[in-house]
Amino acid sequence: MTANGKFRGSFTALVTPFRDGELDEKALRDLVEWQIAEGTDGLVPCGTTGESPTLSHPEHHRVVEWCVDQAKGRVPVIAGAGSNSTSEAVALARHGEKAGADAVLVVTPYYNKPTQEGMVHHFRAVNDAIGIPIIIYNIPPRSVVDMSVDTMQRLFELKNIAGVKDATGNLARVSLQRQAMGDEFIQLSGEDMTALAFNAAGGHGCISVVSNVAPALCKQLQDTTLAGDYRTGLMVQDRLVPLHHAIFMEPGLAGAKCGLSLLGRGNEDVRLPLLPVTPATKAAIRSAMVHAGLLN
Repeated sequence: MTANGKFRGSFTALVTPFRDGELDEKALRDLVEWQIAEGTDGLVPCGTTGESPTLSHPEHHRVVEWCVDQAKGRVPVIAGAGSNSTSEAVALARHGEKAGADAVLVVTPYYNKPTQEGMVHHFRAVNDAIGIPIIIYNIPPRSVVDMSVDTMQRLFELKNIAGVKDATGNLARVSLQRQAMGDEFIQLSGEDMTALAFNAAGGHGCISVVSNVAPALCKQLQDTTLAGDYRTGLMVQDRLVPLHHAIFMEPGLAGAKCGLSLLGRGNEDVRLPLLPVTPATKAAIRSAMVHAGLLN
């Protein structure tokens, strides 16, 4: 499948707001509204940044449903639907489609370390179960397995496989994947710090953690680089680099929630085994936000 035009630019890997340990629907809806008002091109609920590992299935469903409902078709929603259980990934993908998501994000199965052939069977099962685009999420540092370019090329022949969120950190992969699948294969960066270079190599955008906190700047970075204006893009990048670094000094979702709290747009509640960031990291995030012009 090719859906290149719809899935371009700055997509926010949404945090999931909690209050007193429970989902905070109003805070999520407010976050969606702010993101759209700031120009974000698309939303990705229930990825790892959305704390999907600690959401129950009913909670996962509600977050996707709230996000789709609040977006109201103004921007595309790519619903997280990953699991290292194929049957669970299929069920989450089916729910995402039923809820009205525009696509689903499916991670390579983590921990159980399937072979390349096993990954083909996993993604084929999800592909055969739904009728909307699938974005492969390739993140070897977390999943341990790395989907090869050859495997992606095989999967791209299936009707719903549309592209990849690439968090390998290997910029050569962008060129290799472009060579193998062509420009119609959607390539979205999964790494904020290298998003500019990713686009220069042929990428189409970024699924960003930092855009939770700096949606307008991340949108500007994407707009300028996708238009080939790397001089302006580099100026935006210079404003964002300290924030890219600070938010990931500890788990990125905790850093993003810290940044949102500093903006008065949320609290820092996360679920164990994660914790809110330490005072030193919070100070670094605050300083980076001042540098970026987000705080005085």
